[in-house]
Amino acid sequence: MEFFTFFYALIYSSTFLNFSTAADTIATNESIRDGETLVSSSQRFELGFFSPGSSRNRYLGVWYKSTPSAIAWVANRNNPILDSDGVLTINNNGTPVLLNGKHDKTSTSSDTYLWQSFDFPCDTRLPGMKMGENFNTGLDQYLTSWKSADDTSSGDFTYRVENHGLPQLVVSLGSIRKYRSGPWNGLRFSGFPLFTNPAFKPIMDFEGNNLNYIFDSYNNSVITRQILNHTGLLQRYVMNENSTEWDLITQNAYLGHGLRVYNYEDKGKKERFE
Repeated sequence: MEFFTFFYALIYSSTFLNFSTAADTIATNESIRDGETLVSSSQRFELGFFSPGSSRNRYLGVWYKSTPSAIAWVANRNNPILDSDGVLTINNNGTPVLLNGKHDKTSTSSDTYLWQSFDFPCDTRLPGMKMGENFNTGLDQYLTSWKSADDTSSGDFTYRVENHGLPQLVVSLGSIRKYRSGPWNGLRFSGFPLFTNPAFKPIMDFEGNNLNYIFDSYNNSVITRQILNHTGLLQRYVMNENSTEWDLITQNAYLGHGLRVYNYEDKGKKERFE
């Protein structure tokens, strides 16, 4: 949950200054310019401006400090800054504001949306991040792929919980299902192989009429993340805390147009369920 704590401290630093440090927060009327960064207290996450792949567009995002190419979240994914003059600042109301070189606000639909990163994920899930629909608030939390490796804007693939009867995980291309996990049977999704993954544990959390799918790490020394990439592949990576290399341990893919197939890959072992 350190990713969430990092953002909570950042946003509320102007109110709870006694909890903030210069390393991982900014206060009212302070700013971060392109080229400057904030680093979380554990040195795991870093916030700043970046350009994906060969793109020259600039985005405000959070990445793993030891592997900067592993982007965890993008603030302005659909509204890039076209130069290197972007600025993040906290206004007098304690609201984060992202400005371009002309000092025009460039953000998503609202500043609240912009900073509730756990409520509005991009293409990446981290431990503790909820996925599912809240029927009380209408909030539907799911992943949306990037448009391409060089373009963070919302792509064509989504990964979400479908809760029509028994819940299941579904990757879709528009309205077409491309992959599904099989229904939740109380312990696991029925399309998943019968073994326990040592890196993470799945949790299905029922809160009244609401349902949330979460995963947690078994061991804090093993870092794990899940990505819906721009080609529709759902990939899980792990990395040892002292390493700088990610290992791909699972990959769920679709085969054929509209064919719903369970496909699992783990270090050369493949199992397919139809």
